[in-house]
Amino acid sequence: RSRSSSKQPSQLSFAMLRSGLTSSASRVRAAQQAAGHVRRALATVAVGSSHLLRRVPASVQQQAVAFPAQTLLRRLYSTELPPHRVLTFPKLSPTMETGNLHSWGVKEGAKVSDGDTLCEIETDKATMVFESPETGYVAKLLVPEGANNIPIGKPIIVICEEKEDLAKFANFKAEGGDAAAAPAAAPAAAAPAKAAAPAAAAPTAAAPAAAAAPAAKDSGDSRVKASPLAKRLAQEANIALSKLTGTGQGGRITVADVEAAKSSPAAAAPAAAAAAPKAAAPAAAAAAQSEGSYVDVPLTNMRKVIAQRLMESKQKIPHYYLSIDVNVDKALTLRQELNALGKGDFKISMNDFVIKASALALKKVPEVNSSWMDTFIRQHRNVDISVAVATDAGLITPIVSSTDRRGLAEISQKVKELADKAKSNKLAPHEFQGGTFTISNLGMFGVKSFSAIINPPQACILAVGKTDKQVVLDSNAPNGVAEINVMNVTLSCDHRVVDGAVGAKWLAAFKGYLENPVTMML
Repeated sequence: RSRSSSKQPSQLSFAMLRSGLTSSASRVRAAQQAAGHVRRALATVAVGSSHLLRRVPASVQQQAVAFPAQTLLRRLYSTELPPHRVLTFPKLSPTMETGNLHSWGVKEGAKVSDGDTLCEIETDKATMVFESPETGYVAKLLVPEGANNIPIGKPIIVICEEKEDLAKFANFKAEGGDAAAAPAAAPAAAAPAKAAAPAAAAPTAAAPAAAAAPAAKDSGDSRVKASPLAKRLAQEANIALSKLTGTGQGGRITVADVEAAKSSPAAAAPAAAAAAPKAAAPAAAAAAQSEGSYVDVPLTNMRKVIAQRLMESKQKIPHYYLSIDVNVDKALTLRQELNALGKGDFKISMNDFVIKASALALKKVPEVNSSWMDTFIRQHRNVDISVAVATDAGLITPIVSSTDRRGLAEISQKVKELADKAKSNKLAPHEFQGGTFTISNLGMFGVKSFSAIINPPQACILAVGKTDKQVVLDSNAPNGVAEINVMNVTLSCDHRVVDGAVGAKWLAAFKGYLENPVTMML
């Protein structure tokens, strides 16, 4: 054979190899493109927008069949159910761990639009509305009205896109029961022998056992991870946190875990035995009372949090109190003149004068407009005054923001607006969370003076009593005495932040503004 003919097989092999490499590179690029679409689709699933999955091209879906992620997509979405969204129980305040579903504002089958009220939720602060984030139809209500102690992240409602698809969700059940239980289903199934006996003896304890999460201890650290409220509840119930399995983030023990343990017979027996000596006297006293002579009022989440925060404030904050009498004759005269000029457009109260004088005194003595932050003191540039409002559910402190920059009429209108919203449970979170200084006024109830408890992390709270008439010496009066109107106020201070001299300086500034109200206009 000639040399040229002997080279043909090598040239042919090289051409085939080059063609194969080109084909492989194309498949790799296609696979990378498919993987990108899959990742974006998974991100879409994570935020609950199922209808966007249809944007993945069919050709790419075919190329991605070999990917394990595509199996996840089919399991989550492309089953028998049409596009829908499962909404979970929201966290409506920074300290909220569980909540109560007060009432549903919609029924199954109803059409909802973006911004419509779905339900009312009782948080640890107030009763608030939960609005729909999108337009669709209510396919399934997963939690009954009036349910209590619902953990954050638990599925509560299903919204689908088309009305014709409503019947397909009749038997819908959220995977894993709630968001916290889903990742723990596999570990729970790995130990059926240990879980069998408690499940047979106590069906109510099956859910906590099945919801086993990562161990509730830091690696290399013996301390148990648990929320402060969960620790307190466990201590009161004589439950060892080391024996609980947390369902919170990173295995953190939550209030729901402690409540579940309390309802478990295994935990109830030692807790009851330990509590027996302590409960003997109250039990005997209760037995001595005739049936029907008392009413047990269940605690709301708001009342529980109020009790907890007030107890912590009195136990942990070194309170001290400064009282002073203020002559409000000129303020009362100016108030009467301003209301006459308003001709019904506004009605300024003495409380509005107190709020304005407090705001200006805070600008003059900024050390009082501060918060204790454990490792440092934060001095606020803005003056946002919290005004205590009594509601049927308990005390709440809506905020008049930028108080120093508002006039008396504007302050009056804002306080009335916030008070009405507080009493009807319509305050938004930003309207009662925060604040740099608090005012509590019981003067309208005839209280002459009192000492208020500081609202942490704020450093001070002003307690305002009623206005009384007093007779004082006055050399300018015909008979040497005069009758004046005096208001008593008491400033409660956190001694870690505000020293006594600083608190006295603030009270002097406050008194100066209120006794000469025209200076508030300078």
